Amino acid sequence: MKSSPVQRAVGVALGAAVLQLVMIIAFSWPAVRSEPRDVPIVTAGPQAAAVAQRLDRERPGAFEVTTVADEAAARTALTEYDAYGAIVTTPAGPRVLVASAASPAVSQQLTQLAQRLSDARPGAPVQDVVATDADDPRGSGFGSLALPLIMSSLAASALIVFGVRELAGRAVALTSFAVLGGLGSAWLAQGWLSVLPGSYLAVASVMGLAILAVAATIVGLAALIGRAGIGLGALTFLLLGNPLSGAASAPELLPQPWGELGQLLPPGAAVTLLRSVAYFDGAGSTGPLVVLLGWTAAGLVFFGLGGIRSRGQDETEPGRREPAMAS
Repeated sequence: MKSSPVQRAVGVALGAAVLQLVMIIAFSWPAVRSEPRDVPIVTAGPQAAAVAQRLDRERPGAFEVTTVADEAAARTALTEYDAYGAIVTTPAGPRVLVASAASPAVSQQLTQLAQRLSDARPGAPVQDVVATDADDPRGSGFGSLALPLIMSSLAASALIVFGVRELAGRAVALTSFAVLGGLGSAWLAQGWLSVLPGSYLAVASVMGLAILAVAATIVGLAALIGRAGIGLGALTFLLLGNPLSGAASAPELLPQPWGELGQLLPPGAAVTLLRSVAYFDGAGSTGPLVVLLGWTAAGLVFFGLGGIRSRGQDETEPGRREPAMAS
């Protein structure tokens, strides 16, 4: 039984309304529910154990505290991207070390915490061991990089699928876009916007790999299952990956296990890897690098399977010809 034009129109409107609600939830819910959850920090000094117990008592579940030998070890934990902050106890009172480059949001919360750690006034002194770029002290510029990087990769994927028919041509387009996009995005981020320090080639390589991971997956899905692959990839990376990336906060501030899931998707992995190469000399880069390479490999596998399927259809239907693209 065919539906009437009115029924189809209502159905489309209902689907659009549901999609709107999903998008609002996806982008707003992580921010509204943002709070510390097992944020890794370290303590050092003669009262380190007492400070850890106090934090666990006052903020249960907020921090994952590790005790280290001394202040030097605490600083190493920050510079190697193993912790967001440190509390160093001394006879004169506690001192707080932060790494705002790892997360300005966590750094701000640890700075507020420092005001409550000392019975004297003012509160415990705070030192930023690994600071954000001087031109982006709050990290807002860095936090805004993820969404346009992913959206441009989605748009480019659609252009490649609809504009390049041959699989070999799509492979060339993917590679070229990743290289050019990485070089151009890094130039904007480091040059004109000035929100990222570090090696230009290293930052460009990370951005290019992130672009390739997203675009290769979507183009591969389109080759394997058709145009629906574009929608599937867009929903996964835009509605899940971007809000859960932790770009503007930190994975440990997001509701769990969603923060952990976000690090398994290209947006979250790209953000973490960018922080690693820009601020921490590559420390902590193995995990996110493996994630991005894994998504890229999966996209290439989808791409290859799509090519095999296409050749199989051509062999079983020798008279079948693909319709020409409308000019």
